[in-house]
Amino acid sequence: MKEFDQDKEISEINMTPFVDIVLVILIIFMATATFMVEGKIPVNLPKAKTSQRTVNSTKPVVIAIKKDGAILINNQPLAGNLETALSQVANKNSTVVLQASKDTPFQNVVSVIDACRELGIDKYMIETKKE
Repeated sequence: MKEFDQDKEISEINMTPFVDIVLVILIIFMATATFMVEGKIPVNLPKAKTSQRTVNSTKPVVIAIKKDGAILINNQPLAGNLETALSQVANKNSTVVLQASKDTPFQNVVSVIDACRELGIDKYMIETKKE
């Protein structure tokens, strides 16, 4: 019978655990990358010299107005009446952040502000980019 050589050095590295770990890290990266992209609305904001960053303790209601007139409330496309949809996510104490593309007709912005006023919402901000 042949005796096994116990003193023989291991000259190979088992790559299976390494590949498993790399694949798990890749899956985690792919899953979290979709969350980072989600919520980004392609609105070309206008610039303002007096633009400043504000901090709120409550989460504001974000209304995005694209240049084609499409309205999104908290990243959800508007389905139906603006006042009805806004009343479901906001109350009189809510703060509304308007994100209007710089190419948006001003009438669309005024219509959203008017809908806020009809619901008694008087705290709103217009989001801009710093020049």
